[in-house]
Amino acid sequence: MYMRFIIYFIIYFIIIFPLHITFADEFVMLKNSKVNVRYGPSFEYPIKYIYLKKNLPIKVIDKKENFRRIIDHKHNSGWIHTSQLKKSSSVILTKNQFIFTKPTKFSKPIAIAEKGKLILLNKCKKKWCKTSFEQISGWMLFEKFWGKLPN
Repeated sequence: MYMRFIIYFIIYFIIIFPLHITFADEFVMLKNSKVNVRYGPSFEYPIKYIYLKKNLPIKVIDKKENFRRIIDHKHNSGWIHTSQLKKSSSVILTKNQFIFTKPTKFSKPIAIAEKGKLILLNKCKKKWCKTSFEQISGWMLFEKFWGKLPN
């Protein structure tokens, strides 16, 4: 009985636990401005809904062959083909934040990015990122957002 417990414990930490870590922070973004989300991991499944926002960050929660099960910032989920996804370099703000001329709070604020805005990230230094949206470019200190900052 004790030996069986040890074997299950080892199997969990060798096989199952790394899978949770792999999916935990894997964010991608939509490659195109029209992306179908399906009920299952195949083109045989019907379309559940359609995204119409290019570069929208989404979180991968499962994988099956060439499909990824995703969840978005509004907790919608479904399956998307990998050809419609690319490496993430965008986030969605979950609160209003200032955009500064330089990566410091002591520099001049040039705009306010509102909650819910899709922000493209150019380069990051710790939690400061060079951003662009709606023809505004500057540095933003990221504290509350949906997505993952580049390393």
